[in-house]
Amino acid sequence: MLTTSNKNNKKSRANNSDRPLLLSHPQWQNALDKRTARVAIMGMGYVGLPLMRTFCSAGFNCLGFDVDTEKVKKLNDGKSYIKHIPSSLISQVVADGKFKATDDPAELYSCDAILICVPTPLTKTRDPDMSYVEGTAHLIADNLRRGQLIVLESTTYPGTTRELVKPILEAGGLKAEKDFFLAYSPEREDPGRVDHSTETIPKVVGGIGPKSGKIGAALYRAAVTNVVPVKSCEVAEAAKILENVYRSVNIALVNEMKMLMDRMDIDVWDVIQAAATKPFGFQAFYPGPGLGGHCIPIDPFYLTWRARQYDMSTRFIELAGEINTAMPEYVIAKVADALNLKKKAINGSKILMLGLAYKKDVDDIRESPSIDLIEKLKERGAKVDYNDPFVPRTPKQREHNLNMRSKKLTAGMLASYDCVLIATNHSEYDYDWITKHAKLVVDTRNACAKVKVGKKKVVKA
Repeated sequence: MLTTSNKNNKKSRANNSDRPLLLSHPQWQNALDKRTARVAIMGMGYVGLPLMRTFCSAGFNCLGFDVDTEKVKKLNDGKSYIKHIPSSLISQVVADGKFKATDDPAELYSCDAILICVPTPLTKTRDPDMSYVEGTAHLIADNLRRGQLIVLESTTYPGTTRELVKPILEAGGLKAEKDFFLAYSPEREDPGRVDHSTETIPKVVGGIGPKSGKIGAALYRAAVTNVVPVKSCEVAEAAKILENVYRSVNIALVNEMKMLMDRMDIDVWDVIQAAATKPFGFQAFYPGPGLGGHCIPIDPFYLTWRARQYDMSTRFIELAGEINTAMPEYVIAKVADALNLKKKAINGSKILMLGLAYKKDVDDIRESPSIDLIEKLKERGAKVDYNDPFVPRTPKQREHNLNMRSKKLTAGMLASYDCVLIATNHSEYDYDWITKHAKLVVDTRNACAKVKVGKKKVVKA
């Protein structure tokens, strides 16, 4: 667990001893209206950076905290490391004095609102790994002062804010609702979307009590178009879990339909397209090689874990998880069948993976099924390379370290592989050109539906 030195704490507190305390809703509202409230964001990733952009755009000064010193240096140099957050934006807010990044938690003492945007992964046994939230709560507790608002945004199980975060913050003697305020507001980021942004996506906010809820909602109203106050932090926590369980279950349904339709020699993509013409009672979801991203592969298991504490088995949710988790094996079986028709085995074959990101046109590889596919293909003896225009090399992850670089696409290079596996349907790919030069294409995303050349080389998976 990270902690700060007493020397740093004393220095920071001395420098901010004259900062006014915001102990009531009118005081908070006044500071928000005048844009004098300072906002700290814990975790400068795919959630934290867009949130910083939103509050800076609304006129607030922001402090970005991250334990990764390399990220801190890049941000203070005006450089972005996330595709949809341009470096020009970072350099502008830094130059304007609106934003500063730091790895010194003592600086949190000077902030009025502290928003927690840290990872909530799963352990190998699919239990919640709350170490990032817990460690961050301790950092804040070491630098907590009266009047501050703390908001957890990380997706988690209902009860986290009250049962885990609150006791840590109160251990020093300050009490929630009296001395400081505590709320939960789930992040709803969807990297790569152009029709919605952090500013326009409705923001659900639930407090540990009525004061915290009211002040939390007021904070977000100063930067976000639509704020949705709810009765408690537990309601807000459960709402986010429900959103992602809904998607997980429906994706599992179409993944299972895909496998059944394949056996019946029916194209599931044609079936979905036909069903989607109904103007009510149906929402189209699409199959793929597995679930990816920071939410859908993980969040439902937070709820199943929580349910077991109440002696309840969430069989429907767990079944959906099993189906989605099994999809990479299904894809590999389709690759094996396709190679077998070419009198090839996976063992010894050269396979090129197109797309490392978990979805099209982003550089986000968190929980990407492509990672799992590469590892499983290598385990079976394949020689695997990848291309992704947005991921030039594979970063070290918590549980994976592929240490690979993206290969440049050429006609001769495509022809040198026994199989090209389309895992992510990036818009930059020319699928006619790819199918023309590849020997065999296994398509998990229906990316080649409209190709005019080489269509007979394509196998859907």
